[in-house]
Amino acid sequence: MSAAANHYKPNLRDTLFNLFEFLDIGKTSLGQKPFGELDEATARQTLASYQQICVDQLAPSFAAGERQPPTLDKATGTVTLPEDFKQAFHAYFENGLNALELPTHLGGLGAPPTLAWGAFEMVLGANPALGFYFLGNLLPRIIDRTATDAQKALYSQRMIDKRWGGTMVLTEPDAGSDVGAARAKARHVKDDVWEIEGVKRFITNGDFDAVENIIHLVLARPEGAGAGTKGLSMFIVPKFWVNADGSLGERNGVFCTNLEKKMGLKASATCEMTFGDGKPCRGLLVGNVHEGIKQMFHVIEHARMAVGLKSAATLSTAYLNALAYAKDRLQGSDLMNARDKNAKRVAIIKHPDVRRMLMMQKSHAEGMRAMILFTASLQDEVERLGGRHDERAHGADALNDLLLPLIKGYCSEKAYEILSLSLQTLGGSGYLADYPIEQYVRDQKIDTLYEGTTGIQALDLIFRKLAKDGGATLQGLLGRIRTTLETNEGGEALAKERAALSEALTNVEMAFGHLLEKLGESLYHAGLQGNRLLFGLAELVIGWLLVRHAAVAVGKRGSATGDDVAFYDGKVASARFFASEVLPNLAMLPKHVQASSLDLMTMPDEAF
Repeated sequence: MSAAANHYKPNLRDTLFNLFEFLDIGKTSLGQKPFGELDEATARQTLASYQQICVDQLAPSFAAGERQPPTLDKATGTVTLPEDFKQAFHAYFENGLNALELPTHLGGLGAPPTLAWGAFEMVLGANPALGFYFLGNLLPRIIDRTATDAQKALYSQRMIDKRWGGTMVLTEPDAGSDVGAARAKARHVKDDVWEIEGVKRFITNGDFDAVENIIHLVLARPEGAGAGTKGLSMFIVPKFWVNADGSLGERNGVFCTNLEKKMGLKASATCEMTFGDGKPCRGLLVGNVHEGIKQMFHVIEHARMAVGLKSAATLSTAYLNALAYAKDRLQGSDLMNARDKNAKRVAIIKHPDVRRMLMMQKSHAEGMRAMILFTASLQDEVERLGGRHDERAHGADALNDLLLPLIKGYCSEKAYEILSLSLQTLGGSGYLADYPIEQYVRDQKIDTLYEGTTGIQALDLIFRKLAKDGGATLQGLLGRIRTTLETNEGGEALAKERAALSEALTNVEMAFGHLLEKLGESLYHAGLQGNRLLFGLAELVIGWLLVRHAAVAVGKRGSATGDDVAFYDGKVASARFFASEVLPNLAMLPKHVQASSLDLMTMPDEAF
């Protein structure tokens, strides 16, 4: 096997289980307003088609993008992609995959978020670098929600029809994650036209030659605006100016001036972008209002969900690659026959430690998928109830907000940790480029860093999500878990798993209670213990969902036939393993938080 061969192993069966057997979107979302007319049969067929295209047409360029990364012509600021990578980019559109998530009024199928995210997992698993080149398919929806009628008419449908690229442009060389420290400035010209000047860094796919135009959504500070994030405004900045009749005009003054050399995800062009250096850079003030950070959060929230999904998708295909290897690789005798020199060699899946590593991967990959698609179901609910500005949708929207830092922070960190087990399953072969897992490890690591580091996600959870309503949304989530326990979901077959979940719930509640006490002493405790709390809450949610999945599996196992028998057995096994091997570790969480000390903060810098 070579990494250049088709590496991707999807788990469509588990996605279908989440969508149609657990969340039951065939009844709750499909065909409901404001979504399109897809029914369950058509949705299943669409996912099957997605899988085939991702495996056959998107995955093959996974390794090529690594071996032949993008190049920059500094004279023109043009980034050139490898040819087969560009072919995969175009295949996404030529096969109509972009239509699934687009609303019907923009010519799409109007799929609910659950279905769209379930499908997009396959894109990110097949070719993670490629997935973020499709940001140009999201931006028309953001412009459609936030721009003036004239801006919408000029950009939204045109971006879709012409497959233009798109970027989100926040980070600056001296600002990093501190978006409010941005110094890029904007000067008003006339009407909604402004001139942008400054340098932005770490811009994903800031330039690439697969499209005729790229639309940048840029945060910049208008002259005279206040400090911090509230002083930032968002601008539509095209690579080529778009004339009033929709034709392309002159090259705008925005150029890629450097291409970063990276540890992994090399096929994704990470650019330094310079605005207005020697040539005016024009942009349109989005909505002709100064609400930049509020508008940009539409993109940020989508990106954080996508990053968590990318990590989950990578772990899932890594696990399935490791599983296939473990079934084929003969090494050593069964441990029970270790003293028999004549004992036959067995596949390594028969060895206890390998089985432990495989189940750690399986339970986490399925748990991450469960948490992501459960969150997506909340997004379905928000849309069905009139959108996030409708009071009826407030509860679902608040819970979605609460879970986003868990998805981004936990999935990215834990996937990187568990990927070491995927590699370890292959032994020395896992370290070779002959197999895809070493590239998975390098390509996935960035997920812990961009769109807000893990520490930032933890502070967002504590100071923005929990503090916003005094913990009411968190209590609502914990109440859902209590309901599972009180109703004995899964019956006697899952009594031990519910007991472990109950204990984990108590420990997480105690930990957050201790944090409130500690915050009375110093806010530093949020920074010192935030990651632990984020991970603990995420594992509680995953444990809860895996138990509920197992309850569905227990109910269906008796009438199952064929491959479904093993599938449902596997769902129960994942819940049992997670409940016995992961949830008990949460017993240490309240102890850590209660014992939180400010010693590190009073320690002199020199002592480090």
